Amino acid sequence: MKVRFVTEGSLHAYAQARKRPFCDLLVFGFNGLGEVDYRSELAGESVRLEEMAVLSRECACTVVSGCRTDSCGIRRKSAAIAENGRILGVADRLHAFEGEDCAAGAHLKVYETAAGRIGLCVAEDLYFPSVCETLALCDADLIVCPFEVAEDSVPRLMVRAGAFVAGTEVCLCAAGLAMIASRSGDMLFAATKKESDYELSLSRSYRLCTVRTRAVALCRKADY
Repeated sequence: MKVRFVTEGSLHAYAQARKRPFCDLLVFGFNGLGEVDYRSELAGESVRLEEMAVLSRECACTVVSGCRTDSCGIRRKSAAIAENGRILGVADRLHAFEGEDCAAGAHLKVYETAAGRIGLCVAEDLYFPSVCETLALCDADLIVCPFEVAEDSVPRLMVRAGAFVAGTEVCLCAAGLAMIASRSGDMLFAATKKESDYELSLSRSYRLCTVRTRAVALCRKADY
């Protein structure tokens, strides 16, 4: 799978430039879609999601981008995914922090694409390894995390931790930074270019893991 990261500039500018990335997966950070107002999108006053869908068709690849969504005044950090000229879905960040103007989302989903089964981990959800682990348990081949600004070493650390816990590769695309961590927790790729490519070989690896517990009693009961 060839992955292209775009860490600067909007998806609109990328589409207008008529670029053909010749990749399987095209990933933008939050710079890609910016602000998406669902009401404006439905009214045809804004076409950001439509433009993303068109780009996926014209480039013949799967496109992922971070965004801030507004649903009737409720703002969230989100990530959209498109393929073959249509939006497959929009995932919201599950965790919201005190003092933010963004609300929490409600669910996780793995998307079936030509590039593989892709799980979306949105922004600071990366700080919670259970998110990556859950996406892997839902059969994700690859986890993609659009991020806003990686201001310190924490996102770099948590990409590796998430990949190790999940047992699958994790991609991060932030402003000015792209990186991929392997399921062993090693850094496969890191770049600070506006656009960068990486050829990723996906494979599944399983290991039987048992836990000794006193929790579940298997005796039959006549009633409750």
